[in-house]
Amino acid sequence: MPSQKILIVDDSLSQRLVLNALLTKEGHTVIMANDGEEAVAKAKSELPDLIIMDIVMPGLNGFQATRAITNDETTWHIPVILLTSKDMDSDRIWALRQGATAFLNKPLDHVALISLIETLA
Repeated sequence: MPSQKILIVDDSLSQRLVLNALLTKEGHTVIMANDGEEAVAKAKSELPDLIIMDIVMPGLNGFQATRAITNDETTWHIPVILLTSKDMDSDRIWALRQGATAFLNKPLDHVALISLIETLA
């Protein structure tokens, strides 16, 4: 699998660190953001290959940040995986309507995430 630059967005430091460890072990370069506002700014400045984003965050939530990223002419092409504890079908549908490429539930299934990243590479 080719190495990718991946932006991790989550207001939980522990969740960011778990994802960072998993992805760097797989050979990826990781950038981190604490919230939706920082995610939108880093998506524009860093132009990552992929974004993994939580939904429930203070300020700009994951749905809003995904919409901002996928509607911007400089970042629209970046795949966004929403990773969340929200598990209603309506959340999944809304995520896809906001421009998300995929939707994964917490607790994180590491194998499923790595497999999804490989398909998006």
